Amino acid sequence: MPVGGGTIRARLRVLVEHILFQRVVLGVIIANAVVLGLETSIVDGPVDDVLQVVDDVMLWFFVTEIALRLTAHGFRFFRDPWSVFDLLVVGIALIPATGPLSVLRALRVLRVLRLADSVPAMKRVVNGLVAAVPGMGSVGALLVLVMYVSVVVATNLYGGIAEEHFGDLGTTAFTLFQVMTGEAWPDIAADVMAVEPSAWIFFVVFILVVSFAVLNLFIAVVVSGMESIDDLAEHEEKNDAEVMDELRAIRAQLVALQAELAASRTAGGDTPGEAATPDDLAQPWVAVPEKP
Repeated sequence: MPVGGGTIRARLRVLVEHILFQRVVLGVIIANAVVLGLETSIVDGPVDDVLQVVDDVMLWFFVTEIALRLTAHGFRFFRDPWSVFDLLVVGIALIPATGPLSVLRALRVLRVLRLADSVPAMKRVVNGLVAAVPGMGSVGALLVLVMYVSVVVATNLYGGIAEEHFGDLGTTAFTLFQVMTGEAWPDIAADVMAVEPSAWIFFVVFILVVSFAVLNLFIAVVVSGMESIDDLAEHEEKNDAEVMDELRAIRAQLVALQAELAASRTAGGDTPGEAATPDDLAQPWVAVPEKP
């Protein structure tokens, strides 16, 4: 039995890519997220000690899993974004949990995001979000421009009226962010309108443009991205079906051609009743002249 490095790596690759192994890893990830959540609620006592031991065992399980995947895939391991993400999270968790760095161990809960790559419905949503990133960047740039213009205008108009809300650019930006999210904007508008009754025009226009128009563009872009992912998946399924149909047609033609060749060889002088063998059909049908 060969025990070379290539054979061992191939066996490890089969192991780490097996569906049962992947399900066990996902189960441990979910259990570890639950343990990390319980550790925040239970501070002292024997239960906390048990959770700490379980947490350490799960950490070394993750280390072993990463080591197996690194050995199995080699440098191809770093081509998978999720694998690099796992390596970073587990590597951070290995940092000694002392002082301010102790919070880094809790970052292992981020590995539960792997579910987004394992559940088909969640993966479709994530792919839709990724496809919508370019469009979301454009909408975000438009939102920044609208916000900046609004901040400058509001600071000039109402900075002397309600200094606690519009005293400078930073304060005005935070105030308009509150207005954009719909948080306590009537109180802010009331403070300004007590001195400037026409200020309602600014607030109404700002809410209509930013909250009802620009922010809804984010939803439209995400929906468009998800639809493009669905269309691509449907197109791929259609292409796969067409390829399978063509392969079946080619196979049927090959079978008919083999039957026709067998019949022609039998009619051309082969022993009656002797069927052409597959080896005969595989050879090119070329007449060889006899030597003089």
